[in-house]
Amino acid sequence: MAVTSVSFGGQVNGVGGLAAPFNTFAAQNELFLKVFAGEVLQTFETTTVMKDKHMVRTITSGKSAQFPVTGTATAAYHTPGQDLASDPGYLSAIKHAERVINVDSLLTSSTFVDKLDEMKNHYDVRSIYSTELGRALANQYDKNLIGLAILAARASATITGGPAGTILTPNALYTGAGIINALYLAAAAMDEKNVPSEDRFAVVTPSTYWTIVNSTGGLALVDRDFGGESNGSYYDGKLLKVAGFALVKSNNAASVLNTNIATGVSGQNNTYHGNFSTTTCVAFQKGAIGTVKLMDLAMETDYDIRLQGNLMVAKYAMGSGILRPECAVEIRTANP
Repeated sequence: MAVTSVSFGGQVNGVGGLAAPFNTFAAQNELFLKVFAGEVLQTFETTTVMKDKHMVRTITSGKSAQFPVTGTATAAYHTPGQDLASDPGYLSAIKHAERVINVDSLLTSSTFVDKLDEMKNHYDVRSIYSTELGRALANQYDKNLIGLAILAARASATITGGPAGTILTPNALYTGAGIINALYLAAAAMDEKNVPSEDRFAVVTPSTYWTIVNSTGGLALVDRDFGGESNGSYYDGKLLKVAGFALVKSNNAASVLNTNIATGVSGQNNTYHGNFSTTTCVAFQKGAIGTVKLMDLAMETDYDIRLQGNLMVAKYAMGSGILRPECAVEIRTANP
């Protein structure tokens, strides 16, 4: 006896059933594929630590984007009777410049799942694969931005006569107290260059992070008498801020900091590499670097009848560059 009514969880609105053209694998699994795409997006969002810590601009077409930068104005005391518009010394000649950021080539992470092999598995492999695809894209994104923040600290001023980036080489950087002291110096350097005090971050490796937390200075920073009630917990191993910088612990930083990245990668149309072999920490404000986004993170899944399996591709098209060097500070042990 044939069943006259069947619920198809993978079909949109459950229409079509097994009749053509709804009897294809793609039609019967359309809703299921979106779950995989959502898992990739969620993994990317939770893995990257740099996504919300810099400027992002979305474009709908083109190969690059222009980020305008303006200089500062001057002030002068007015002499009675003088015309502010015609007498010299009153009007400010505000300088303008720009930073152009290119879009890198399409960055992809993909895998192929054999249909029969998937059916034989006693566990869900798609959730594992979605995690790995999202993580691969997030890792590359973070590495590019961390390297770029260091390069911003080494860059000259965007506006002629304006402030450049800052490089600090203090002593005792291998101790928690030394790193904490360096971050206070970085905060002072930014203040002297009129960098906004909000949205400041300091990226360190896990090893450096725990060195800070386990130091006498780190203990003082989580003490309510010094760091307030919301600056972390020594019991939980959490330290939120040092010298106004949100402390960011990143495994991806371990692939950039204390590393000589001699060359870039094919497909990169911006520079993210450099000799960072002596760099211990990079501190920056949100305006230091920026990203131009042509294609946001997207997911494609296609069943290939010839190969009897699913090709799954996660991808994005973005590029990142330096905006305001004065908003970045490199903290290193010596000249590389």
